Amino acid sequence: MAIAETFFISHGSPTLSIDDSLPARHFLKSWEQKVYQKEKPQAILIISAHWDTKLPSVNVVDRNDTIHDFYGFPKQMYELRYTPPGAPRLAKRVKELLMGSGFDEVVEDKKRGVDHGAWVPLMLMYPEADIPVCQLSVQSDRDGTYHYNMGKALAPLRQEGVLIIGSGSATHNLRALGSSDSSVAPWAQQFDTWLKDSLVEGRYEDVNHYEVKAPHAKKAHPWPEHFFPLHVAMGAAGDSSEAKLIHQSWSLGTLSYSSYQFTAAD
Repeated sequence: MAIAETFFISHGSPTLSIDDSLPARHFLKSWEQKVYQKEKPQAILIISAHWDTKLPSVNVVDRNDTIHDFYGFPKQMYELRYTPPGAPRLAKRVKELLMGSGFDEVVEDKKRGVDHGAWVPLMLMYPEADIPVCQLSVQSDRDGTYHYNMGKALAPLRQEGVLIIGSGSATHNLRALGSSDSSVAPWAQQFDTWLKDSLVEGRYEDVNHYEVKAPHAKKAHPWPEHFFPLHVAMGAAGDSSEAKLIHQSWSLGTLSYSSYQFTAAD
């Protein structure tokens, strides 16, 4: 079963796991009914902002543990469990594809489970936890083009029934968060609109060089790890893919939940 689409999901705050007031939660819960109504994928490769390593790394496990990598949140969030099967064969295939495309080294992590950038959205999208999941790390000391090329290297996985998901945030400045009733900050709105227009118009090179092309780029992403999963998803769909905004909402005035589907031309 070939898959034409890749996705970028803005996972926002960890409270997405419990907060029914967030529109993004309802969007993800409707995934199989309204967003992606096709046959379940053979496996999921998820690139999470919350695994940032010096070298590309994949988790090679038979069963994913739930990593509660957040602090100071309600107790019930630490009691949530999402333990889908691992995908060790997929992990080896990811390593093979990356190294075959010029990535010199790919680390196999044989202990790591799934962090909240992976399990929170997946728990809402595929609550049965019956699809094998492999996680791939980002490298925040590299750039957008590096991650776009990483995605291009992984494109053959789509022909093998693998759903590729980048999980980060369209905007991510935790020092600029407002209150629950804050209106959207103009700088955040301008960056988010620029991103939507750039993607929908196919200006992927501009997105690869967002630091110099986008308004308020450093304000929207003081650190880039939450943006790079988008570049991987974008690259995995290919240069001629079509981007579509599939969800847009805001939280705390500056946290965008804008999410995108990329459909490959082939």
